[in-house]
Amino acid sequence: LAVLAVAVLTGCATTDVAEYTAEKPRLDLAQYFNGTIDGWGMFQDRSGKVVKRFYVRIDATWTGNEGTLDEHFEYADGEKQNRVWKLVKNGDGYSGTAADVVGSAQGTASGNALRWNYVLALPVDGRTWNMDMDDWMYLIDDKTMLNRTTMSKFGFRVGEVTLSFRKR
Repeated sequence: LAVLAVAVLTGCATTDVAEYTAEKPRLDLAQYFNGTIDGWGMFQDRSGKVVKRFYVRIDATWTGNEGTLDEHFEYADGEKQNRVWKLVKNGDGYSGTAADVVGSAQGTASGNALRWNYVLALPVDGRTWNMDMDDWMYLIDDKTMLNRTTMSKFGFRVGEVTLSFRKR
C-alpha cells in the first residue's frame, strides 16, 4: 500500500518552472509577443487522437507592463474563432484575462519557460465546460516558441493542445 501511495504521489508531481532558470534565451512575453506571430496547432483527446487542427495569427502589442494578444483562429474544418487576451506583467509573473477565461490566468516565467494556469469556458455539444488548463511555453530562439497545454476536468486529463509559434 505504501509503494502504491508513493507511485500515485510521484505520478501527480509536476515540474516547477524554476527548474528552467538557467535556460536561454530568456523568455519575456512583452518582447516575444510584440508584433505578428503565426502559430500552428492541434488538439488531441485523452487517447491521443488528433481531433482539431488549426492556424492562429496573433496581433500583439505592449504598452509598459500591459499587453494585448488578439488571436485569430482558423480550424481545419472551416470554423473561425477570436480570443483577445489582456495581459499584465508583474516581475517574473503575469496575469491575463479573456472573454472565455473564468477569472484570470496566472503565470510565472523562469529562464526560457512560462507556466500558465487558468480555467477556459469551452463550448462542447451545446454546453459549456470549464476546463482546467496547465499551459507551458518554451522559447526555443528569438523567433520560435513551443507550447503544450494539458486540459483536465475534475482532475482527469481530457486532452492536450500542442502549438508551434513563429514570430514574423
